[in-house]
Amino acid sequence: MSTSGPELHLLKLSVGTEDVTDLATWQKLHRARGDDGLPRHVTRMWPKREAELLAGGSIYWVIKGLIQVRQRVVRLDEVVREDGIRRCAIVLDPELHRTAAVPKKPFQGWRYLKPSDAPPDLPPHRAQEEALPPGLSKALADLGVI
Repeated sequence: MSTSGPELHLLKLSVGTEDVTDLATWQKLHRARGDDGLPRHVTRMWPKREAELLAGGSIYWVIKGLIQVRQRVVRLDEVVREDGIRRCAIVLDPELHRTAAVPKKPFQGWRYLKPSDAPPDLPPHRAQEEALPPGLSKALADLGVI
């Protein structure tokens, strides 16, 4: 493995989320589920490429058809619920990093995302800007303007 950067990321739809602020609010409300207070996303499938993901990877969230934000993956925890089925809790750094908006069609579950295919983070001076309405942002991204 290279030590120059992440080897692999995850791509995940944030279903029902209206915008990045909505995702942050939801995660704050549900942080208590972990003893450490960190947000997590529980999924049925355990990433087979765990070592590559944990080498600095992030989860890139698709909101309203656009990749808009990422969070660094801290670790993967095993979760066994009442049904006895083993699941994977993707434990996340609470800091959200807004990214350039990139259109993404719907898909189920999560997908691996190569670092070369990941959108860049917005520069610090743009990260706090109010986001464009999702429809306008998607239209501009489809045109290649943003």
